[in-house]
Amino acid sequence: MHLNKKVTLSSLALAAVMIAVLIVVSLLSFRQFSIMSAQSQVRTAAEIVRVSLTEDMINGVIGQREGLLRRLGEVPGLQSVHVTRGDNVVQQFGPGMKGEHAADDVETRVLQNGEAFFAVLDESTEPVFRGTIPFVASRSGTPNCLQCHDVADGAVLGAVTVTMSIGHLKDDALFVSAIMVLAVAFFMMLMLFLLRRLVKPMITTAQDVQDAVSHAIRGDFHANIQQRTNDEIGQVAQDVNKLMRFLHKGLSEIRQDIAQLLKHKPPEQDGNLLDTTVEMVQGLIDAAQFKQSIEEDESKTEIYQRLALAVRERFGLSHFSLYEVQANKNLMVPVTVDGEFGAPCRWCDPQILLRSETCRARRTGHLIDSIETPTICFAFRPPQDGGEYHHVCFPIMQSGAVGGVLQLMFATSDTARMQEIIPYLSVYLREAAPVLEAKRLMDTLRESTLRDAMTGLHNRRFLEEYTETLVSATQRRKSEMSILMLDLDYFKMVNDTHGHDAGDTVLKAIAKVMTQSVRTSDMVIRYGGEEFLIILQDTDSEGAALAAEKIRAAVEALKIQLTGTILQKTISIGISVFPTDGDTFWQVVKYADVALYNAKESGRNRVVRFTPELWTDEKTY
Repeated sequence: MHLNKKVTLSSLALAAVMIAVLIVVSLLSFRQFSIMSAQSQVRTAAEIVRVSLTEDMINGVIGQREGLLRRLGEVPGLQSVHVTRGDNVVQQFGPGMKGEHAADDVETRVLQNGEAFFAVLDESTEPVFRGTIPFVASRSGTPNCLQCHDVADGAVLGAVTVTMSIGHLKDDALFVSAIMVLAVAFFMMLMLFLLRRLVKPMITTAQDVQDAVSHAIRGDFHANIQQRTNDEIGQVAQDVNKLMRFLHKGLSEIRQDIAQLLKHKPPEQDGNLLDTTVEMVQGLIDAAQFKQSIEEDESKTEIYQRLALAVRERFGLSHFSLYEVQANKNLMVPVTVDGEFGAPCRWCDPQILLRSETCRARRTGHLIDSIETPTICFAFRPPQDGGEYHHVCFPIMQSGAVGGVLQLMFATSDTARMQEIIPYLSVYLREAAPVLEAKRLMDTLRESTLRDAMTGLHNRRFLEEYTETLVSATQRRKSEMSILMLDLDYFKMVNDTHGHDAGDTVLKAIAKVMTQSVRTSDMVIRYGGEEFLIILQDTDSEGAALAAEKIRAAVEALKIQLTGTILQKTISIGISVFPTDGDTFWQVVKYADVALYNAKESGRNRVVRFTPELWTDEKTY
């Protein structure tokens, strides 16, 4: 219910209650007044009768009392006057005239107790007031009652019953009450009119404030409340207008600032300013929380997992691909495709994996949006399932170059939603880019400490850190892992004869031959000086012997070009197998070293498989 209606109904209800109370009070008051007035008149009439009868008795004309009573009954308003003799008077003077005895129970009771009786009688035509007043003997006054009556002081001599009409009093009461009610009603209406005039600006302003707040909840802060008075209500209107202007200006500025951060044009001003601003702020908060989370991640893999989770759950996308760019190899590696890590390329021409410049986002470093230009990238290969797909590719910039690409795929029906998602997802990627770059630099730095700077092979420190992983993987697969310990024959002569630069050239060439002679899953490690160690995973002794012989032959056939000469070198190799030969990894490495020593002792340029007989206490290795 509106406030205006409430005030009107409340005022009318109050006026009605006041008028009803006034009518009841006035009628009760007039009734009481009428009764008291009638009592006074009845007492007056009774006193006249008493005095007249006393005078008549003294003057000896008591026999003419009937005419007096008749004349009193003719007085306007008085209906009847009736005298009743008490028992004392009857005994002394006789029963008197006809009708001067007790006519009803009331007169009998009054004669007995000497108390006056008053009552309003409900007549059929009009109300009648009756009063029965006793005559009590008294010594006071001259003449007094005891001069004629032989009774005791205080005895009841008789009673006078007077009846009178009070209908005119009732009419007068109703008339006066009506006048009072009309007067009160008039003043109440006048008061209601003035109250409405006084309250109307308050009510109207309150309604305007309500409308302004309702519009503000819907994001519209253009309300302008009219100032109708110069009091507190007018001040409220001014303050609300100031508040709306302040909110509109503040939210608009906030939205513009956020739009600059998002690098995205905000929606038109006729939209819900509050909702869009809150949504934009929440997007930035989510991005900041995302950055805080990935900064505490240990590796790039965890960051990619968290980014994929945000794309799938925060933005509600199920079709997306995340690629990592290996700039030094001109390759793109799929990190996750449609939320599946390690999945093959599914939405693009696989050529982008081998020639990363085939990817337009990788080549240009710009956002690739097929919403406006459907054929902008020819490498996009959606499935031929009858659906129409668009794609948006985000380059992930790291140190001024593209370090990765996030590709989103969506149906045409999701175009509008994607246009809203793009700026927020760009913020996520901008937040993730420096963290990914930092992790990449840390990985590069760590990798540099685990590789031999000259040959590019893993070093002994890498082997020490990776040993536990190798052993656990071998035990989990219940397979074998072969260890090859390799040493160049007479390498010291190369340094002594041709110099250390020639020795470095020989080591690089040998390292390349060994790397090319094993599988990508195998590990070639520069163990120290001219000594190398090769780990052949899931390889038994026979496979290890074949691989070792292949390496030995390749090294023997290798011709190394030096300044002014060509060198050919040979290599000796020792083989051991984990866990066949030993319970621990380093024990098996020691056995491979024993086998290598035996190969050296037995003429070099050969492969020797470790056997228990080679381990003797007389030799120190």
